[in-house]
Amino acid sequence: MVRREFLLPEEDMDFLSKYMGEWETIISSGQQWIIFNDYPVPKGYNVPKIRLALRIDRGYPSSQIDMAYFFPPLARADNKPIGALANQPLDGKVFQRWSRHRTPQNPWRPGLDNLETHLLLVEHWMKREFNIR
Repeated sequence: MVRREFLLPEEDMDFLSKYMGEWETIISSGQQWIIFNDYPVPKGYNVPKIRLALRIDRGYPSSQIDMAYFFPPLARADNKPIGALANQPLDGKVFQRWSRHRTPQNPWRPGLDNLETHLLLVEHWMKREFNIR
């Protein structure tokens, strides 16, 4: 059963219904999360699909979405390490938190950025990992 424990802005709902597979919104330990099941992973990692979680702060979309959380943990197929990782208990599992953030050159732009633009950034982070190590 797909959970919808909080509402997202209409533009996010439109994007999700058109382009994303199964997803759900949950509230865990007082924090709002969106979880994408079977999210595709670029080649070069240990799994082709994962569960991707994003924390949605209560001030969203004025406040930014930050970082990305994966289950099962991602590992590079070439066994090189992935930096800036931590564990995040969520929904009865331990997700792998990638501590990746926007930069002063790429800040969150309220009114322009949303779930779709953050997912593009997550994809960029996963691909960039092979260029920095």
